[in-house]
Amino acid sequence: MDYKTSGVNIDAGNEAVERIKPLVKATHNANVLSNIGHFASMVEIPAGYKKPILVSCTDGVGTKLMLAIESGRLDTIGIDLVAMCVNDLICCGAKPLFFLDYIACNSLDPENIESIIKGICNACKESDCALVGGEMAEMNDLYKTGDFDAAGFCVGVVEKDQLITGETIQAGMNLYGLPSSGAHSNGYSLIRKALPKEAYSQYNIQLEDLLKPTTLYVKPVLDCIKKHPVYGIANITGGGLEENIQRILPKGLNIDINWNAWQPPALFDAIQESGNITEPEMRRVFNMGIGMVLICETAPPIDDAILIGKII
Repeated sequence: MDYKTSGVNIDAGNEAVERIKPLVKATHNANVLSNIGHFASMVEIPAGYKKPILVSCTDGVGTKLMLAIESGRLDTIGIDLVAMCVNDLICCGAKPLFFLDYIACNSLDPENIESIIKGICNACKESDCALVGGEMAEMNDLYKTGDFDAAGFCVGVVEKDQLITGETIQAGMNLYGLPSSGAHSNGYSLIRKALPKEAYSQYNIQLEDLLKPTTLYVKPVLDCIKKHPVYGIANITGGGLEENIQRILPKGLNIDINWNAWQPPALFDAIQESGNITEPEMRRVFNMGIGMVLICETAPPIDDAILIGKII
């Protein structure tokens, strides 16, 4: 016996690493002190910080992966993976520094790995974040043929006196929503059951509508923070608008959302109608077209920001 016959192909793993090396290298900046291949990654904290605070987060893509696997379209899943992490990280006002990934699968396909990592690298570059490492694991006893899962890990930095914690939010402040690209990477267990493939044509839905990558909010939000007072930021993921905004509110405060302030993408109408889902359930599961919320006294300098409610 050998390792390959038991389900682990070292040569395929090595080929995958060689394919992604130039992609990963292209995300590096002067703060990255190591190249792919070391046992650990080394990154300097950028100069200029007096009391730097490191901020970290981790996330996955959920069962959106199943749609990508079934369709063989893996080029956007890496974008989702990065976005789900960096969008959480900027809620503290932190700038992403570096990202790592973990991909576990039935068997390594170097071409598929390259496609996933391309998406990760593109999203890292868009977020000014270095991909500094990762791990690929073949576990054919745990994953079915063709299956894989992916997790992402991100670290960022923020000056201690510039942390955004929500502690200074007061009644009367406004909620400004930033549009989402669609369902992002939440609620896909319900989407896949409520909107099966045979219903796509009935509701004029394309697979591309469901695989649209999660919007990256890093640049507009960090640019806004430099120019405009922002008292709280909420990434709208599982739990919808109400639960995610309430996570950052001081005790005793609540929100009043004007649900008529924007028009959700048609995708959500299709999901609701096809699955016969109640409006409260839709609002609790999905972002309903608003992927990020900023709490400010006056309108932030972001072109597509929408006034969606108030703090009460």
